[in-house]
Amino acid sequence: MSRFLRPVLGGILASFIATSAFASASSVPTGFTPDPALKTASMTDLAKRIQAACAATQSQLQGGSKQSFQRACGCYASKSLKEFSSEEIQEYRDTGIFNVSARGKALGAIDACGLKRPI
Repeated sequence: MSRFLRPVLGGILASFIATSAFASASSVPTGFTPDPALKTASMTDLAKRIQAACAATQSQLQGGSKQSFQRACGCYASKSLKEFSSEEIQEYRDTGIFNVSARGKALGAIDACGLKRPI
């Protein structure tokens, strides 16, 4: 390998590794665009969105219809939002995803409401 090509390939490899590390450290999936309606949604609407996402996830994890998880997921949505700080709610509005501290509280709500934790 030429003396010129070796440093170039090393630089490319280092750049790829750094980019991969930064992407894996992010809590937001690559290419994810949050719903702009989250910015102005009422707390009731946020709870409904969280409940719907929960029901979809639980029906995949446990089998059964989304409808069968509505009550437990309503519990989850309510408990989660009550525990979130205003900053955590704002970050959810901005990104469409729970931040690290909100995720811990959401997992507590999953347990309290008798739901299965996602992997």
